[in-house]
Amino acid sequence: MRDVLDDIVRWYETGETFGLATVVNTFRSAPRPPGAAMAVSASGEVAGSVSGGCVEGAVYDLAQSVIGSGEPVLRRYGVSDDDAFAVGLTCGGILDILVEPVGPASFPEFGAVAASIAAREPVAVATVVAGPGKIGARRIVWPDRAAGSLAPGASYADRLDDAVDDDARGMLAQGLTGQRHYGRAGERRLDELTVFVHSFAPPPHLLVFGAIDFAAAVARIGKFLGYHVTVCDARGVFATPKRFPDADEVVVKWPHKFLGETEVDARTAICVLTHDPKFDVPLLEVALRTPAGYIGAMGSRRTHDDRLKRLREAGLGDAELARLRSPIGLDLGARTPEETAVSIAAELIQLRWGGSGRPLTDTSGRIHGETG
Repeated sequence: MRDVLDDIVRWYETGETFGLATVVNTFRSAPRPPGAAMAVSASGEVAGSVSGGCVEGAVYDLAQSVIGSGEPVLRRYGVSDDDAFAVGLTCGGILDILVEPVGPASFPEFGAVAASIAAREPVAVATVVAGPGKIGARRIVWPDRAAGSLAPGASYADRLDDAVDDDARGMLAQGLTGQRHYGRAGERRLDELTVFVHSFAPPPHLLVFGAIDFAAAVARIGKFLGYHVTVCDARGVFATPKRFPDADEVVVKWPHKFLGETEVDARTAICVLTHDPKFDVPLLEVALRTPAGYIGAMGSRRTHDDRLKRLREAGLGDAELARLRSPIGLDLGARTPEETAVSIAAELIQLRWGGSGRPLTDTSGRIHGETG
């Protein structure tokens, strides 16, 4: 929904009801992940995509129908048959798509959800997609509050809502979107009720240290991948917004001091591009003691060996040093700043999804694996 937010906020503010289609589950080589969304206005305007073109026509028609009926529908789309005009996924995957009407009457909390997404405030939308009760019933979960109910009016509503609140907050903290299964009253040992939890966590943070041309390319591709990008360097003459127009912020400060003052979590990626001991050794001393999910440093193998020696002298152990990805990036033969940025981005993607890094022609099985 984040991708179509501007359009659907505009429709919502006019008071009209639109159809919102969301991928809530996938099997095999599905083209879009859970959470991918497509919206259709009452006038027929379309925003977003749920399959990259395979089933959009059928989903468009279903959304128009849902706008008219006011009732949500869960529809499964699988592989197409031999008829070239059949609706389906030629990749062989399967998508479960929830198509629901959204408007001031059917989704009164939507304005608060949209405001939280725009303000980068964590929020999750939990929706009943299968089982007893009302399909499409929603619960909006923030870290400190919640609104709506997954079983409005039912005697067991509080127990179900409390169970989903706990799980949704855990998923939100990790930036996870997906399905959870419960009993009617929130029993986790049962699976009669399926709830889709769509997490809107703030974008992960990409910290780029070193105001060089390689950093500009990394900032650009990091922004493209959805990161909140910060470029930091102690040299104010180089660290300027003009040189790094794609960065969300440019900071002039000693890198290790800035990192020591910055909140870092498991979704944070740290790229050290300074390859200067007086900058990168103190910085990596701090970085390798944070919970950052990715820590990479630029430099030759000789530079890397010297860096490891200095870091060991500074008191870092083997377990900490094993977290350092250096030389940074995957082996793509990159030479230019832009090619190097692609190499670094490829390593970030590999770490997130657990890919092998090998050519797909040399592998077998599923192309889109589970989360890494």
